[in-house]
Amino acid sequence: MRALIAAAAFAAVLAAPAFAGEVEQVPHGLVVTTDAGEKVRLLAFADGTIRVTVAEDLAAVSPSLMVNREADGAPVFHTNGTYASLTTHMGHAMVQLADGRLTVYDVAGQVLLDEYAPARRMQPVNVEGQRWLATRVQFNRGTDEGLYGLGQHQNRQMNYNGEDVELAQHNMAIAVPYMVSTRGYGILWDNNSITRVGDPAPYRPLELDWRADYYLDRRFALSRREATINYQYIRDQARWPTEALARTEAATSGQNTAGNAVQSQAVIWSGRFRADRAGTHKFRLYSSSYVRVLANGREVLNRWRQNWNPWYHHFELDLRAGERVDLRVEWEPNAGYIALEHAEPLPAADRHSVSFASDAGTAIDYYVVPAPTMDDGIAGYRRLTGKAPMMPRWAYGFWQSRQRYQTQEELTQALSWYRALDIPIDAIVQDWFYWPEDQWGCHCFDPARFPDPAAMVRNVHANNARIMISVWPKFYPNTANAQELAAGGFLYPRPLEAGQRDWVGPGYANTFYDPYSGEARAIYARQMIDALAPLGFDAWWMDATEPDWHSNLSVEERAFQMRSPVTGTPGLAIFNSYPLVHAEGVADALRAAQPNRRPFILTRSGFGGVQRASAALWSGDVAARWDDLRDQISAGTNLSVAGVPNWTHDIGGFSVESRYTYQLPEHLPEWRELYLRWFQFGAFSPLFRSHGEFPLRETPVIASEDPAMLEGLTYYHRLRYRLLPYIYTLAADTHFDDGTILRPLVMDFEADRRVWEIDDQYLFGSSIMVAPVTVFGARERQVYLPAGTDWYDAQTGTRHAGGQTITVDAPRERVPLFIRAGAIIPTGPAVQHANENPQGPLVVHVFAGADGAFSLYEDEGEDMGHERGEFSRIPMRWFDQSRTFTLGARQGSFPGMANLREIAVIVHDGSESGPVFEAEEPGGLLYHGEPIP
Repeated sequence: MRALIAAAAFAAVLAAPAFAGEVEQVPHGLVVTTDAGEKVRLLAFADGTIRVTVAEDLAAVSPSLMVNREADGAPVFHTNGTYASLTTHMGHAMVQLADGRLTVYDVAGQVLLDEYAPARRMQPVNVEGQRWLATRVQFNRGTDEGLYGLGQHQNRQMNYNGEDVELAQHNMAIAVPYMVSTRGYGILWDNNSITRVGDPAPYRPLELDWRADYYLDRRFALSRREATINYQYIRDQARWPTEALARTEAATSGQNTAGNAVQSQAVIWSGRFRADRAGTHKFRLYSSSYVRVLANGREVLNRWRQNWNPWYHHFELDLRAGERVDLRVEWEPNAGYIALEHAEPLPAADRHSVSFASDAGTAIDYYVVPAPTMDDGIAGYRRLTGKAPMMPRWAYGFWQSRQRYQTQEELTQALSWYRALDIPIDAIVQDWFYWPEDQWGCHCFDPARFPDPAAMVRNVHANNARIMISVWPKFYPNTANAQELAAGGFLYPRPLEAGQRDWVGPGYANTFYDPYSGEARAIYARQMIDALAPLGFDAWWMDATEPDWHSNLSVEERAFQMRSPVTGTPGLAIFNSYPLVHAEGVADALRAAQPNRRPFILTRSGFGGVQRASAALWSGDVAARWDDLRDQISAGTNLSVAGVPNWTHDIGGFSVESRYTYQLPEHLPEWRELYLRWFQFGAFSPLFRSHGEFPLRETPVIASEDPAMLEGLTYYHRLRYRLLPYIYTLAADTHFDDGTILRPLVMDFEADRRVWEIDDQYLFGSSIMVAPVTVFGARERQVYLPAGTDWYDAQTGTRHAGGQTITVDAPRERVPLFIRAGAIIPTGPAVQHANENPQGPLVVHVFAGADGAFSLYEDEGEDMGHERGEFSRIPMRWFDQSRTFTLGARQGSFPGMANLREIAVIVHDGSESGPVFEAEEPGGLLYHGEPIP
């Protein structure tokens, strides 16, 4: 009926061109021409999603890189001369004819998005001689809704309402311009350039009359007045005063840097800030090395970051108009980088609004996704941008990596340590620089250190493990691979023209390939696959995919060097999209080369749609500090809300302070505790992976002199594997049901406003709540138990009512875990790898207090049979009132499926004490696939 009404309405509209203030219907939608001559187009999708495009010329709108679906809805069209509207089964959207103002309603008539039309912007900008548009929209001024997603950011921002986020790819920042609201919608902003959410204006250098005192080797060197604190990039180092220059030496590890200082340096800036406006003044400090910021003598920031990878940390000051604050910045440069920026307060209505502003595009283009629940919002995003493919079962076991295994003997020896001690492991990783020093991009091995890489891979496989290999989009121009790409015009020329050299040996000229051509992607993937796949590698680690061809360049320089030699598109206009295009090229080639094998890609950066490229993401080269551990929680959960289900981080932090590197005895207890606490968090992350610089991270090594630590680490190795039936089902649900593994509490307890801001607890699946310990020396912590359910302490079995904060024990070797009432969690046998006895006996843990259901997923584990329907489900139900547990009839089958299963059931109700997952039930049911009872 809707289709017939829409067709009749369409027939009633003349095909003549629309004039200002008029509307015309088009397939699946409408186009309004405003009084200003802008075209506002609404297109409907069958699921109720609405695409909104505002353009000068709709025919000139760039095709989307993120969205791979076309509008297919049949909305009801209506106009009354003042506005035009489209109605779907999920609500309706209205456009004012005069100014194009958009309002979106849900099916109950509640406002989801209310545009503030005066903020809309399509301002022409000149980018390298080309005409582009700087764009902005704003909605819901003065809103109190919760806002989540936007990718991965390292500033401990959980709810983005009132926050500023700059979407710009970086080693540790992943830009995914998708946001989900507690009001009931998601919004995908379809723009490839740098985008600011919140304040549309970039932060500006904080200009004060700074007194800068410089010290060298602890002796005063000079004092001078400076207008700004700005040693932000390589180009800014020329301003350093000669009297305070330190001798430096070349860096021995890490990324690009001018060197490491061999004389100690210190700078102290003192300045008085006067607030011209009342409100929240936002500051962000870009820094490396050790830095402290004080406001009126109170410490507001204390951070360390490795010199070759500085990034932003935020702080805020709530001030009255005219109020003065004494600021003090204490910095130990070690030849590092620093800059302090500031943003004035926004009016309250603008501060608490939904605003997107981008530097360069061809139109305003975005999608409004109906999201009665946040899970619906994520599912709608994946309908637009692509399913998350199934990862192999072994990927959810433990991964061991190191920066780096320098020889094949080191790699195979590390794996043997685990097998000798019966510590479960599934994957080991060969990081970068396995090639000859001057051959980056050859995809070949240095024969002196890796005399037989095929034998190395066979050794790993013989030890029932898998191996991942590091591959970069980076090339030295002397390699045959680079020369083939260069012959087609597929290498970026500007990094070479700039004379940049990397950090290897004497430093080598280098550049990256340009993936914005199907031919270039095919050449790159063929080179990689032809060289490495025959050796038997199982997974592909795609590093530096921002692209990051030279650390500590300014954003402007990065964008300039990223101009596509293939398309001529300036880098500013495609700044965020490289990791998506690159990953898709590799994934497509792997699927063609190995059609019955699930690809596994780990990439350091991503963009909207990257999940469809069989890609997992990780949080970059984060520092090994307690604050950085805490920051990973909000970073990972918000990336999950942005639609990326498979995420990981470097357990222990990648870059390590010298006090840990040199294993100073007085700091060794803190290093061990930091690693142990991070490991506990890793055990309840989608992917469980240890990686970083020295000290060595292998469990048998890092805990060799600390038996309690070894027990604590081994406990979580083994618990992770016991939980694989639960975890692999969560993984399957991300593919089949658009599920999410790592979940902020708001996803499941949106009605409880107290969880909206919680950034140090999360759900692993919908059943297990994790409360990592992120403070050195803490042996207890407060945990908020969301309202609406009871909770079981996994360590004691104690049952607690929800809606309260409790203090729980947190011994060094254990992380607080809570299980919600009604949860059904199947666990498997003790195994050493994921493919050992995958259909072995099950112990199903049931937590009384509510009805519950779980559908256990199983398949072959690595092939593509699941796409042919080769998998099974075992339905499990718990009826709390009757205290009845049932097993439904098995659904489906797959080759090699065990027809008979032993299944024991343990019901927890709080009457017993002790760790719940260590409880045992003698005997069990023999399940033949038929319903029980």
